[in-house]
Amino acid sequence: MNWRKMMNNDYDKIIKQCLEGIAGMEEGEIEKTVTEYVYDIKNKDMENKPEVIKRVMDAITGYGILQPLVEKEGITEIMVNADRIFYEEKGIIHRYDISFTKQDIDKLISILCRKTDRTINMANPILDGSIGHDIRVNIILEPISHNGHSITVRRFPEKQITYEDMIRDGFFTKEISDFLDNAVKERLNIFICGGAGCGKTTLLNVLTGFVPNSERVITIEDSVELMIDRIDNIIRLTCRNPNNEGKGEISMDSLIRASLRMRPDRIIVGEIRGKEALYMLQAMNTGHIGSISTGHANSCKDAFSRIETMVLMECDMPFLAIRKQIYDAIDMVISLQRIDGKRVLTEIVQVTEFEDGEIKTECLFTYDIESGKHIKVGEATRRRR
Repeated sequence: MNWRKMMNNDYDKIIKQCLEGIAGMEEGEIEKTVTEYVYDIKNKDMENKPEVIKRVMDAITGYGILQPLVEKEGITEIMVNADRIFYEEKGIIHRYDISFTKQDIDKLISILCRKTDRTINMANPILDGSIGHDIRVNIILEPISHNGHSITVRRFPEKQITYEDMIRDGFFTKEISDFLDNAVKERLNIFICGGAGCGKTTLLNVLTGFVPNSERVITIEDSVELMIDRIDNIIRLTCRNPNNEGKGEISMDSLIRASLRMRPDRIIVGEIRGKEALYMLQAMNTGHIGSISTGHANSCKDAFSRIETMVLMECDMPFLAIRKQIYDAIDMVISLQRIDGKRVLTEIVQVTEFEDGEIKTECLFTYDIESGKHIKVGEATRRRR
């Protein structure tokens, strides 16, 4: 019997048989059970048994049709658009040439739900979750995703990227790295902005590496992405989605409020997207200096208007009052971009004055696209609080 034909006809049956009795097993024990089943006497006509074992293990403990992409080093994003799969490698998007069926996608969704410990269905058709510290998952079901189920898998490096790596890759220069090291140690409140996939979390990880080990740090994230292993006194808080009854949600704004009662030296918020911006500003304005956060914005200037909009999601506060809070809270804004597939720090500005209802800034570093070089254009000054 041809093993490929067998896999097409009896693949689900094999998985079902192997799944019986493996609940709670470690991966090694599961592989032993699968191997024993495949090499059982009743399967003596099965060809290429090592390949069968690998395919079954990929379906049970791996990532199904995406397993080769997940295993390949250098791939940072995998995107499933209904009947097409794309992946990003070294800043360039490629199409993955593989044949698959709708059943393969359904199996993949089940795998990702199990690994993220989240549920997705027509009543709750959007899933956001993480797998360990190195994989983030987003799933949107049809018909919310009009042309079919959409799956996006973001892979973070297993080894934490260092400032030396970023200098080597041209993300920033040694001069900028030293400047940011000093800014963190001087306990400036920093906001990192940029589009999706431009390196906000990567830079945030690098900046946390500059935090002295003697400090107590609270991190707050939607899903676990930060890789902080050198700070002893650290508490890591993560949000929780509501259950199928709409209960049990733990929101980012509630975690920020709770963190204020945990005696933090610094609060690090992975990404602000909505009303939690108000509580982040309040935290920065109530003695928790040296805090760092990220958010989506196209430039340093746009970051201020984005934060204003997010604060208005929570309260009806006059624009002047919001801007004054932003001015009082944030010392420095860092803007990142992707240019020709390369992630680059494009601008660092320092907040200097609040004049005529406007936040005034001074540009300290900028990136010249034509020459591909970072240029220092200003001198930092420490403003009074």
